[in-house]
Amino acid sequence: MALSFAEKQAVVAEVSQVAAKAYSAIAAEYRGLTVEELTALRVQAREAGVYLRVIKNTLARRALSDTSFACMQEGLTGPLILAFSQVDPGSVARVLSDFAKTHPKLVVKSVSIGGRLLPPSEITTLAKMPTYEEALGLLMAVMKAPVQKLARTLQEVPGKLVRTIAAVRDAKQAA
Repeated sequence: MALSFAEKQAVVAEVSQVAAKAYSAIAAEYRGLTVEELTALRVQAREAGVYLRVIKNTLARRALSDTSFACMQEGLTGPLILAFSQVDPGSVARVLSDFAKTHPKLVVKSVSIGGRLLPPSEITTLAKMPTYEEALGLLMAVMKAPVQKLARTLQEVPGKLVRTIAAVRDAKQAA
């Protein structure tokens, strides 16, 4: 079913607006997937805060032209699904790489993060990036480690004194 000019403008505006706020984007070829499989992918993506859209390549090029994902334009060929990460940079890669493990017909064509185009093989690296909460946890652990070490060092001095006095007491009692 052909879209009218107004509908095309609305689609381009919607994708452009999502792309402007997204952290990372992936274009994947979905040739051979069934409707049920695509529906399952959409459910997983929705739960992870990932925006998925099947869009004509010419409309996708227009939508991405004024965003940081303009570098993906040359790779937009064939039947593609565009996925944008709205929560953290790695969420889109986690969803698509997990789905591709069980559905080999989903083939990643291009990956972009921060205005840089990455090779499709980098999806695993992107998927391993920590979430916002995990990154905060790692940062807090790094910030807390020196304070903990200082507290243990300061606590060791009186502890060593107590153990020395106890050893002297035990030696006097044994003699």
